[in-house]
Amino acid sequence: MTTYLTPVNLTDVARVDPKHLALAMQYMVETGRGLTMLRGITEAELRQVDQALWDELSSHPAERVAVLVRFRCLIGVFAARRLANLLMQTGYRLLAPAVCVAARMRLNADLGFNPGKFERALIKQLERIDSGPALAA
Repeated sequence: MTTYLTPVNLTDVARVDPKHLALAMQYMVETGRGLTMLRGITEAELRQVDQALWDELSSHPAERVAVLVRFRCLIGVFAARRLANLLMQTGYRLLAPAVCVAARMRLNADLGFNPGKFERALIKQLERIDSGPALAA
């Protein structure tokens, strides 16, 4: 039986399920590398993330590759000073909204995420969370 893989278009990386992208971030946090967004990521660490995602996404190789590309670009966009500052001010509560934005925003893998657009989308996501339904007294 021949298996055909869907090619990944790196000029317009497919959107992914935020839960799948969150798995990559969760792996980094659980292995004591939660500051990856501030310090960057090595090729060795990316290979470890790929291994960690293998069990969850082994039947969807194109999704796994898209998740890894988006994860790398998510880490890369936080090299922008304004996003690094936002992370320092907001803390870990920024991770889930950042993952949601990175999973859905248009992405050219060569260029990465546009830091200005990413910041605006992230702030909008944070505002949406902060203005969620109030608990009844």
